[in-house]
Formats: sequence, structure tokens, C-alpha cells
Amino acid sequence: MQSVKPWIAVDAMGGDFGPEVVVPGALAAARKDNLGLILVGNEENIQKTLAGQKHKDIELEIVHASEVVEMAEKPSDVLRKKKDSSIQIAFKLVREGRGQGVVSAGNSGATLACGMFTLGRIKGVERPALASILPSEKGPLILIDVGANVECKPYHLVQFGLMAEVFARSVLRVKKPKIGILTIGEEADKGNNLVRETVKLFKMSSMNFTGNIEGRDFFTGKADIIVCDGFVGNVSLKLMEGLALSLSKILKEEVNKSWLARLGFLLGIRALKRFGRRIDYAEYGGAPLLGLNEIGIVCHGSSNSKAISNAVLMAGDFIRNGANQLLIDGLGANKDISIFGKKALPGSVAK
Repeated sequence: MQSVKPWIAVDAMGGDFGPEVVVPGALAAARKDNLGLILVGNEENIQKTLAGQKHKDIELEIVHASEVVEMAEKPSDVLRKKKDSSIQIAFKLVREGRGQGVVSAGNSGATLACGMFTLGRIKGVERPALASILPSEKGPLILIDVGANVECKPYHLVQFGLMAEVFARSVLRVKKPKIGILTIGEEADKGNNLVRETVKLFKMSSMNFTGNIEGRDFFTGKADIIVCDGFVGNVSLKLMEGLALSLSKILKEEVNKSWLARLGFLLGIRALKRFGRRIDYAEYGGAPLLGLNEIGIVCHGSSNSKAISNAVLMAGDFIRNGANQLLIDGLGANKDISIFGKKALPGSVAK
């Protein structure tokens, strides 16, 4: 367990709104959970935002970065041409030990590339993956990958499942996580080649693999972990976010149609607020980037201050709980991490 105050390096320039949203969100988290902040980005812009915020009670540092990564930029270009970007500097600060985790709402591909290049991968991990934590009827659900890897091989998906399985046991305290793969039908032969080949590997592993999961089963508790490639996962996540926002708007429209509806709303306002929190993506902050040697949290590009705040709180919790070390130890103790790798011969693995 981490006893000293966690310090979080926050990419203040990341996301659609930059410091105006990121800085207040980070300050709120630091105040709530006694965290130290390193705000990385254009110092003048950060100082302007801080001028309108109460922050004297918070330990913080500003580290200037002269470059900003745009959402459309290629990760390879960022690594080569933008060495003084806020996201690169944030990861370098963690590598140097000045911080223990990074939070960014910027370009997710660039965040992944910078994290891998700067911090390195956990031994045996071929590709780090983004794991979104969502609510379900029976507890937290991990959807992995949600955008870090859009082109995957079967062994990548199996490793995603393994990382999520260790994370679920060690951090979320799920004793025996059930793992499913997202596809278009429950039958074993449903899905594309990637899904079918991945199913074969899962069945060879020691994991608690429950089989195919359809989109309608996301929140039923049929699985604790749902595995997919980053393209499918990102589309699924954005669909859920859009649906939650639309449901909220539709509900407001319906409530305003009559006095009886408004009365009903007032009578059930507490339950409706709880429901709203459960479907609001901002409640979950960001997606942990599993597979790096340190903590990295990636937020939605359009994150508001609440989402940023919850992402910083998540990073602080993970640091205090030693989540990444638990993941490293868990993967190191699991033979599947070496069996299901790039050079493995799955056919030689006993079921």
C-alpha cells in the first residue's frame, strides 16, 4: 500500500477543452482525496485558469510543455516530432519518479504510444489495452479493449482478457471473474475469424471463460469481463455514452409535457438522480491503460470537469492500493502470460 501522498501528472492540454476543464477537475480531485498535482502544459494558459480557482490548499506544481498533441495526429509523428508535448512530458515525469500516474483526455493513440515508449510494458505483455469500468446488474463490468488497439491478433485478445482478469481479482476484488468475448451470437461458431480463433485460445487457458457475449448481455452480469478489439470496444463505449445522454434528454422532455409528469418526477427525484449517476460516463472518469509499468488513465476527449476529477481520483486510488504492482505480480505468477504470446504455439497447450 502507498502511504505517502500520491502525485498525479495531469495533461492539462488534453481533450477538447484544455485547461479550462482539466484544471478545475484535477483541483477538485486533489482537494477531495489529498493528492499532489503536476499540471503539465502551456504554463501561461494554466496560470490563467488557476487565477480563477481556489488552490492555495493544494500541493501542485506546473511543468511547462511547449507543444500540444492534436486529436487527429498520428502517434508515430507525436513520438518523433513532438518531444516537448504535454503528454510526453507527463509520462517522463512519472519515469523520473516525480509522479506515480498520468491522466490525459488527449489523443488516446498518442497517449498509448508515449506510455509504451516512456514507461515500457509489463514483462510478457504484447500490447497494453484500455479497460473501461462500467456498471452492471451484478457489479462492475470491465470492457477491454476500448480503443488502444484497433488491429488485433487472437493472442492479443487473450492477453487483454488475462490482464483484465488479474485486475478484476486484485483491484475490484472479484474472486473468480467470468470472461466472455463480444460477438454477434451465443453459438460457438458465431463471429469473424478473429473471434473464432480467440475462443479456441481462451478454451486452452486457465481463465474462467464463459463463451460468447452478445451486445444485449453487456449489463446482465453474464460476464465480469468482456473482451473485444479496440475498434469494436470503442464503438460500443461511444454508443453507450450517446444512449445515456439521449435518455436523459428524452426524460427531461417527457417530464416537461404535463404537470402530472412533473409531479411524478419530483416524487421520484432521488431514484432518478441515482439512475442518472449510474449511466453517466463521467462517474467512471477514464479507462486505465493496463499493461504499462506505471499507472495511466485515458479520459474521453469531450470529458467535463467531473469526468477529469473522477479520473484523477481513480489514479490516486490505484496508486494507494498498489494496483499496478498487483497486476505485475499477478501476470508474473500466471503461466498464461507467456503461453499466449507472439511466439507461442497454442496447439501445444493442454486444455
